[in-house]
Amino acid sequence: MSVVFNKSVPGRRGVRLPTCDVPFVDAIPEEYLREQPAELCELSELDVVRHFTGLSRLNFGVDTGFYPLGSCTMKYNPRVSERIAGLEGFSQLHPFLPQLRSGGMLTQGALQLLYELERVLCEITGMGAFTLQPLAGAHGELTGMMLIAAYHRDKGNKKHTVLIPDEAHGTNPSSAAITGYRTVSIPTDGTTGRLNLKALEDLVDDETAAIMLTNPNTLGIFNSEIEQVVEIAHRHDAQVYYDGANLNAILGKFRPGDAGIDVMHINVHKTFATPHGGGGPGAGPVGVREHLVPFLPISRIEKRRDNSFVLDYDQPRSIGYVAPFYGNFSILVRAYAYIMLLGGDGLVEVSENAVLNANYVMHALKERFELPYDRSCMHECVFSASRQAEHGVHALDIAKALIDRGYHPPTVYFPLIIKEAMMIEPTETESKETLDAFIAAMLEIADEAERNPDAFAELPKRAPVCRPDEVKAARDMDVSFEAC
Repeated sequence: MSVVFNKSVPGRRGVRLPTCDVPFVDAIPEEYLREQPAELCELSELDVVRHFTGLSRLNFGVDTGFYPLGSCTMKYNPRVSERIAGLEGFSQLHPFLPQLRSGGMLTQGALQLLYELERVLCEITGMGAFTLQPLAGAHGELTGMMLIAAYHRDKGNKKHTVLIPDEAHGTNPSSAAITGYRTVSIPTDGTTGRLNLKALEDLVDDETAAIMLTNPNTLGIFNSEIEQVVEIAHRHDAQVYYDGANLNAILGKFRPGDAGIDVMHINVHKTFATPHGGGGPGAGPVGVREHLVPFLPISRIEKRRDNSFVLDYDQPRSIGYVAPFYGNFSILVRAYAYIMLLGGDGLVEVSENAVLNANYVMHALKERFELPYDRSCMHECVFSASRQAEHGVHALDIAKALIDRGYHPPTVYFPLIIKEAMMIEPTETESKETLDAFIAAMLEIADEAERNPDAFAELPKRAPVCRPDEVKAARDMDVSFEAC
């Protein structure tokens, strides 16, 4: 399968446009004009269809196989949510349509959906208010840190530092740094896998602007000392930021707002089954407690006494816009549909099944793969390939071996504090039969690592793209390839 430009044939056309009946105006200065026509592909319609259909057959996704990518939560996207998002009343709206007009409503349904989604997210998380504007989880993190910075500026606080656990997602320190803060790492307790409270006490001071944490953390462990962490932070007027990436594990069981969390984001693809991948589409709603509400992005959706909805721009302390219009509206429609489809009891069941599946996998594999923290996990479990590495087989080799067996690999080499880490997240949508087959594949790989470790250097053999020379690929990038 080569790149589409390699298939170009001079003079071949897929479409023929009618003669232009608009007068040509030579309005572009000559120095900006091309000396030669752009070298675009020249293909028939059939050439194009076959090329991209062929590419689609090389893709791996949640619709084609098991995708246990830890931390990223790649789970099935219900088709009913797709159908609802495709309804003409949603899909054909233009953001410049007026909210109200004489004799009819144009965008009231969309505004009502967004308003109700904000209220539902508040109920799920225990927060006081939400903004739906952020376009991704990392964008939500940045928005949350901007809110914290605005809070401290408003109070005249001189804060310079953000404390972040050493097992955190890499976007945490990035978001804090972009906001202008210096980041300091807090170590994880080597016994419990939780934030080291003594180290936190030693590090936090009056210059601490915030503590960013994920709970359950990236080790798949729930921190039952979360209220103590919040109390330590608030003692110094530091805000507590909650990375909601792992909310899928605690729906209906724990509300961050009830523990005193000040601001959090939600990855709707991880929790509410919206599409994800390839850099988008995405949405990362941000929730805050009441004292941060005045700083939320504009505009805010308000419900009037006559039950109509309007956009309120009169928020003088707002951080302003963080995204065009209302955020990624079609993704938010899907999240709303998913929540309404399941209801409160259904969301609780989501978390219970996600935790059950993760513990099932953990217990089935822990005799053959090193388990750094041998305790009940939440929605994901983290192994180490250190035993296999003694035979020369590393986490990356195991990932390649899984590809040959038809599985997307788990996340490897993260979290960074675990040597040869393999983070497995089965999610709630996978059946026991699927999990048993994956477990059998992992056990087979463990046997092969002891019996014939040299074989791993050639894997995968059955994938559309075999194992590349990754150093050469980075230094001498060539996007064309040949099948194995």
